[in-house]
Amino acid sequence: MRISGITLPENKRMEIALTAVFGVGRPKAKYILDKAGIDHGAKPKDLNTEDENKIRKILEEFPIEADLKREVSGNIKRLKDIQSYRGSRHSKNLPSRGQRSKTNSRTRRGNVRRTMGSGRKSADKK
Repeated sequence: MRISGITLPENKRMEIALTAVFGVGRPKAKYILDKAGIDHGAKPKDLNTEDENKIRKILEEFPIEADLKREVSGNIKRLKDIQSYRGSRHSKNLPSRGQRSKTNSRTRRGNVRRTMGSGRKSADKK
């Protein structure tokens, strides 16, 4: 089953399989399945085309995949353009929501090995 260019995993429950689409998490997947009247435990390979079309029609109400990514990047660009504090943090690749950055924030800044202490190499011992 394909939704907006994404192939859903065939052997996972629909509740989990729908989360493969960018912009659909567990709560939204549950809402979609409830509105379509499909069992949460059903698997994508077991659905008929009528059920697939119901899911696609409900998903059209939400921004997903490319539309959502474009919206998020536009929001970040706007923050940078108005030179807000959050925008400056985004442009410097630092955490933008108040976390400390002296230590931690390795995922945001990159996992480059840093020297401990003075940063000088120790002399060769003889």
